[in-house]
Amino acid sequence: MSDSELLEAARAWIAQDPDAETRAELSALIDGAAAGDPSSLDDLRDRFESRLAFGTAGLRGEIAAGPNRMNRVLVSQAAAGLAAYLLERASEGDSTSVVIGYDGRKNSAVFATDTAEIMAGAGIRAILLPRLLPTPLVAFAVRHLDVSAGVMVTASHNPPNDNGYKVYLGGADQGSQIVSPADAEIAEQILRVAAEENVLELPRSDAYEIAPESVVDAYVAQTAALAARPTVQPKVVYTAMHGVGWQTFRSVLEAAGFDEPTVVRQQIDPDSAFPTVSFPNPEEPGALDLAFQTAREVDADLVIANDPDADRLAIAIRDSSSPATFRALTGNEVGALLGWRAAELLDAAAHDEQTASGTLACSIVSSPALRAVAAAYGLEFAETLTGFKWVSRTPELAFGFEEALGYLVNPSTVRDKDGISAALALLDLASGLAARGLTLDDQLDAFSMRFGHFASGQVSVRVTDLSQITRVMARLRAEPPAEIGGIRVSSIDDLLGTDGALPTSDVLRIHLDDGSRVMVRPSGTEPKLKVYLDTQSSDGTLEERRATAVAALEQLEEGVRTLIAE
Repeated sequence: MSDSELLEAARAWIAQDPDAETRAELSALIDGAAAGDPSSLDDLRDRFESRLAFGTAGLRGEIAAGPNRMNRVLVSQAAAGLAAYLLERASEGDSTSVVIGYDGRKNSAVFATDTAEIMAGAGIRAILLPRLLPTPLVAFAVRHLDVSAGVMVTASHNPPNDNGYKVYLGGADQGSQIVSPADAEIAEQILRVAAEENVLELPRSDAYEIAPESVVDAYVAQTAALAARPTVQPKVVYTAMHGVGWQTFRSVLEAAGFDEPTVVRQQIDPDSAFPTVSFPNPEEPGALDLAFQTAREVDADLVIANDPDADRLAIAIRDSSSPATFRALTGNEVGALLGWRAAELLDAAAHDEQTASGTLACSIVSSPALRAVAAAYGLEFAETLTGFKWVSRTPELAFGFEEALGYLVNPSTVRDKDGISAALALLDLASGLAARGLTLDDQLDAFSMRFGHFASGQVSVRVTDLSQITRVMARLRAEPPAEIGGIRVSSIDDLLGTDGALPTSDVLRIHLDDGSRVMVRPSGTEPKLKVYLDTQSSDGTLEERRATAVAALEQLEEGVRTLIAE
């Protein structure tokens, strides 16, 4: 694109931008570029020579002007494209409907309202949730209201100036996130709108509905039913990470009979600036520091954290080696505990039958520990590609998780990861253990003795040139390793040549002679090569099992760093 074409595209964008802030921002860049400022030209090229791609994760990016950013023009094009897709997909005589939710991020309410107006203008029944709410409420409402689709405006735990656009489908999709080919079909319609329409001229209507509070009440009631009435109340600290989880979680706790936790006051209310964290992700170093400080002050047993849109859950417990400190459990540890709880519940419900039935599922990069639980209880086990759009579609699903703090404990209610229902399930487990004089740490030890001790790690290599990742993946395929860290490779599964059990994906799954596993894949959201390491040991005492698994993990990590080095 020449400089003149770039300026022409930017001016055309301004002409259809309804947002005064992004118009002014873009006008300043145009003036700078026209005056020959190289940084303004570079910025315009970054914004206009590519476009935020709509995929199975919807849209996500920085809020700013231009097609490669999140803004009202892009969102209006996305809404109109989605509307066209839904109308084209509908059978003759069927009504088309969509429920729309939004979190507390900058412009979330604006983007949601634009979507509702455009959907209504296209003749689609549009239902806007009554206030800012967690992402799981949209996944729930798609099924509860029996609508054609759902839209959630959120960037989850991305940096503060990001926002995003997630899409769920109703009907046979049961409120799960979109997968191929729906993503490509919606993207095609969005690109058509972008090429042919001025968003200021799109039909709009204020005849959209506001969902009644009864929708939230129904979610609260169905979620609260997941827990038994507690006989012992663990002492809990809760943080919403400046997000939207608190009001809904508090209602769920009250309905389930749990005491209100001590909250991290600085982080409990929605705040789009996320002032106390550099990155609003409970996995990030330092993100839970205020929660740990509060937990020490009130002598808590347990820390519960949701990410800003409350679809993820982080848990921290007292460190058994230093009771004055807390340690965050990994997603794999929480997944193992909740998976064991799910198996126990299925087993108890099957008292009139010979065996329990149901499927435990996790993403391929999550710990193999869940497979061991399923085998012990005679349950089905399934592995899926990464992302809850895949986990949630598992047939006969009873419980699903992925190591990145995502858990699905109530598939009959929500077909997506849900940090609120998962928090209640974990609290229910902690309460039951406390009634027997036990802790979650004790339960992790019991898990290791019953199913084996599983250790997990991750090596991430951030790159500035994406071709580095392509070269590493190509080299590993052309020259597969015979050993990693001194441990012999027994077999390699290349998911680009999948046998149909999983969709094709750029993933290498490496099995080693000692039962360890290495997964190598490019990140789907960041310029990173990610390697997931899993080891296990089922021999000896608890201490011996732990030592064996940890030693193998250290060997693998050293070997992997050598393996993927360029």
